[in-house]
Amino acid sequence: MRLFLTLLTWTMASMVMARPMLPESTLAARLNLEGESKCWDSLFKLQSCAGEVILFFLNGEIYLGHECCCAIQIIEHECWPAMLTSLGFTAQEGSILRGYCDATEEVTTTTTTTTENPSP
Repeated sequence: MRLFLTLLTWTMASMVMARPMLPESTLAARLNLEGESKCWDSLFKLQSCAGEVILFFLNGEIYLGHECCCAIQIIEHECWPAMLTSLGFTAQEGSILRGYCDATEEVTTTTTTTTENPSP
């Protein structure tokens, strides 16, 4: 028993020493909130357009604003692909949102390219 407690104490001490905290390391720095952070900004944008997303599923509305889709795309493609499910959406709903916003982006990009470079 004494050996077990000694090993446990040594293991715990090693774990604490394995990742020393720098004195200048703040919570904001560890969460990457200082400076530009597209992921966190997108998460906050998604929070502000939650009503749009809910209506999208509940009332069958087939429109999400550009800012909302941008937030969904950044979160899904560049940050945390599983974030939507952790916010309460099913995997299927997350896929639907991602698919809708990706398709909307493709249409917008195609329309913009066609408008800028009309074919003769």
